[in-house]
Amino acid sequence: MGASEKINNEADDLKGKAKEGFGKVTNDDSAVAEGKADQAGASLKKAGENIKDAFKK
Repeated sequence: MGASEKINNEADDLKGKAKEGFGKVTNDDSAVAEGKADQAGASLKKAGENIKDAFKK
């Protein structure tokens, strides 16, 4: 996994956590859902990159 891809995935994960937290504080269910979706997307990207890295070895 390239360093820039790793940083982007972490940024997406943190952005999702922030959205989810904001949604919980403001009682906004759609923001909570968006935050969780952002986190899930980041996790999928990480998994895909890990698989690519495994085949490069």
